[in-house]
Amino acid sequence: MVGQFKEKLVSLYRNRWLVFVGAMWLQSWAGIGYLFGSISPVIKESLSYNQKQIAMVGVAKDLGDSVGFVTGILCEILPIWAALLVGALLNLVGYGWVWLVVTGRVATLPLWAICVLVFIGTNGETYFNTVSLVSCVQNFPKSRGPVVGILKGFAGLSGAILTQIYAVIHSPDNASLVFMVAVGPTLVGVGLMFIVRPVGGHKQVRPTDGKSFTFVYGVCLLLAAYLMGVMVVQDLVYVSSPVVITFTIILFLILLVPFVIPIYLVFGSDPKSPEEEALLPEPESKDLGKSPQESEEVLLSEVEDEKPKEVDLLPASERRKRIAQLQSKLLQAAAEGAVRVKRRRGPHRGEDFTLTQALIKADFWLLFISMIMGSGSGLTVIDNLGQMSQSLGYANTHIFVSLISIWNFLGRVGGGYISELVVRDHVYPRPAALAVFQLIMTVGHLFIAMGWPGSMYISTLLIGLGYGAHWAIVPATASELFGLRNFGALYNFITLANPAGTLVFSSLIASRIYDYEAEQQAQGNHHFPNLGSRMVRVLYDNKPLTCEGSICFFITSMIMSGLCIVAAILCMILVFRTKTVYANLYGKSSSRNLR
Repeated sequence: MVGQFKEKLVSLYRNRWLVFVGAMWLQSWAGIGYLFGSISPVIKESLSYNQKQIAMVGVAKDLGDSVGFVTGILCEILPIWAALLVGALLNLVGYGWVWLVVTGRVATLPLWAICVLVFIGTNGETYFNTVSLVSCVQNFPKSRGPVVGILKGFAGLSGAILTQIYAVIHSPDNASLVFMVAVGPTLVGVGLMFIVRPVGGHKQVRPTDGKSFTFVYGVCLLLAAYLMGVMVVQDLVYVSSPVVITFTIILFLILLVPFVIPIYLVFGSDPKSPEEEALLPEPESKDLGKSPQESEEVLLSEVEDEKPKEVDLLPASERRKRIAQLQSKLLQAAAEGAVRVKRRRGPHRGEDFTLTQALIKADFWLLFISMIMGSGSGLTVIDNLGQMSQSLGYANTHIFVSLISIWNFLGRVGGGYISELVVRDHVYPRPAALAVFQLIMTVGHLFIAMGWPGSMYISTLLIGLGYGAHWAIVPATASELFGLRNFGALYNFITLANPAGTLVFSSLIASRIYDYEAEQQAQGNHHFPNLGSRMVRVLYDNKPLTCEGSICFFITSMIMSGLCIVAAILCMILVFRTKTVYANLYGKSSSRNLR
């Protein structure tokens, strides 16, 4: 009995659903960059920065959150647990030192040094994200959309989760939020570093996997609804400390609910049913030459090269028939020695690309540039959310940080789910779903520009949904078009879209316009029409200037709204170019399943 229980525990430790749940918990603390809207006012006030300077800190944060080349290399040469440990230590050193500076415990550092520390601290996120995604995509190769959407969703929701946890330890010293950001993710990363890893999950396929994903989606919706309700209650009425603690305990219990899936699969179900055994992959050929699977792939590649272009324009059934005929001829010719099967110089779409091979493909750049315009504009709003809400007259900026975090979460979960319906039920390219979400973001930016009553609530909803969808759809699309073998490198390059976008939108456009309008209002209100910005700051005792009204971000929002439309157009171009790829990927798999 004891031996059987011990065997069950080992099976639980190796279960891919346990890894998935652990990755959800890890991602719940991996989105500390989304708290920048709450942290930036603390840094700005403590160090007397203007909006341009705080925008530079924000760009450093985005670079740290996105530059993951070293992460990808370390994840290949180090054990997964070691990579997580490195990420946890980077987070502790970076934000821990920022906390010491903000609280005056160490000497004030120059702006460039603060940027370096924020970069280092946030770069720890890339280790959490990369380890979680690479591990779970390898464990669930047939469910990339849902897995990426759920994991990236929890990273997006971490802003609201951490805000609720901070409500328990809230003190008059707002710098305690920086302390929590420094210590919390570090402890979680160390605690999960032996749980989140690849476990050969492709061999653990079960007929109940669909129900398990549905259950996780239900938990996600419950979690988002609960956080929304708790946040509204805490914003509208006074809530005592014991009630806040109770709310937070319930939050932790909801986060623990998905753990019942691996528990049930290991302790509550039969070992392997015949149906489950049939779903396991066939063993590879042990022949010294090419395996039958490899030979078939080579011949399929030859078919791709030899087929006439007009075949792609035929209906799906007719196209498969023509390709099958051509493949049959090639097989017969190869058997007779009349044709020499050759390999192409480079992979086709849908096969495994290296990063270098992907970088010379137009499809990759269409996806990447669309990502810059879409997610870059969304992250600009997230980074400047504190200043945006203050300029429109909202006193409590934390509620919008939590709101956009929740919508970001639902956008990621919903984006993964909806795009999966698009490709599996309709055999249509996944970027089509992304184009729709980018048009939704366009409307959100317009609401910020107009500054109507209640516009921040609507804009955070629309922009949060659209921004979150990028991080579910784009990584899944990249894995489909360019393969899984080098997914870590491809993903970490794609994440560069965030700092590239905010460098232009936030640092060069939004902050300059904000500071200009703030100076104009200061000079106009105090009748100093000819004074420069430096003199105005001296008259204000070197305090950072603030801007009021929708004019502060009007031009910026209109620019970002237009760029989201351009991003949607680029996505539709990509849809047109990749229709055949998705027909081959999902049309063929569907036909095989029907057989």
